[in-house]
Amino acid sequence: MLDIISIGDATLDTFIKIHDATVTCTLVKKHCQLCLDYANKIPITRLDQKVAGNALNNAVGASRLGMRAGFYSVIGNDHTGDQIMRRLKHEKVSLKYMKIEKGKHTNYSVVLNFQGERTLLTYSYARHYALPKDLEPAFWVYYTAIGKKHARLESQILKYVRDNRVKLAFNPGTVHLKEGVRKIRDVLRECEIVFVNKEEAEELVGDSADIPELLARLHGLGPRIAVITDAKNGAYASDTIHTYHLPIFPMKFVEATGAGDAFATGFVAGLHHGNNLPEALRWGAANAGSVVGKIGPQDGLLKFPDLHKILHRFIKIQPKIMGDGRKTALVSA
Repeated sequence: MLDIISIGDATLDTFIKIHDATVTCTLVKKHCQLCLDYANKIPITRLDQKVAGNALNNAVGASRLGMRAGFYSVIGNDHTGDQIMRRLKHEKVSLKYMKIEKGKHTNYSVVLNFQGERTLLTYSYARHYALPKDLEPAFWVYYTAIGKKHARLESQILKYVRDNRVKLAFNPGTVHLKEGVRKIRDVLRECEIVFVNKEEAEELVGDSADIPELLARLHGLGPRIAVITDAKNGAYASDTIHTYHLPIFPMKFVEATGAGDAFATGFVAGLHHGNNLPEALRWGAANAGSVVGKIGPQDGLLKFPDLHKILHRFIKIQPKIMGDGRKTALVSA
């Protein structure tokens, strides 16, 4: 029996670090644009290639944190697909449910890294998704970014979750967000946890300067636990009874790719290993803090010894119950 099955697209990311660019923002700094000289050669200072994808990042990170992990995705029979399979095997992630489409390419992305922030250029191939009929029971399903033709897959995931009493963690991808709440309402109703950043939460349930209000609106869609990450402002989580806030752990910062995936992975692993919600927040913060110190979304994913070192190092940084700054959430042993 697996502990977690990660479901979503896989990709090859090419990371390009640039210096000769500018950022232009609106007056409220909510909408910014990365600007490059038009019709000119732009020098780069570093180039890296990594296999990635939100679900693949989760599968690798979960395996490193002691969970028996499987991965379902559809990839092409090309060199990139081979790289992904080798990576999964190296990380001890089950390959049993991978689907390889002959004559097709694997997804590809370019990540422009400027002043520590990322801008993604992505290309996704049309896929034919279908959950394997022999999918074994698991404790968790982690469902995230996927291509456009995913309706059939989602109905299969929901049936699998209901039939096997599996806990569903959902991190909506770009396609989900563009389609809006109406298209993903059934998924949200089945969620144990939904993970979004602040901008994604506002896209789903409407603008609000009040994080607790956003969390309450997300709960209204069905999830038992709602989690919102807010970059340098830290992370927030609610179980409908308490709302917690945890600042970031002050660690080395290189670039932000994969921070959200790492946080969600650490959070789910924390709960799976018997911790309470406040301590799961700390697991998420430790994992995310480690990932942003490396290039790419996987190099910084933690194994147990390093996770516990970071948790001990920042033992004084604890989640607080919002509404009373004097109350600090109890941490499980």
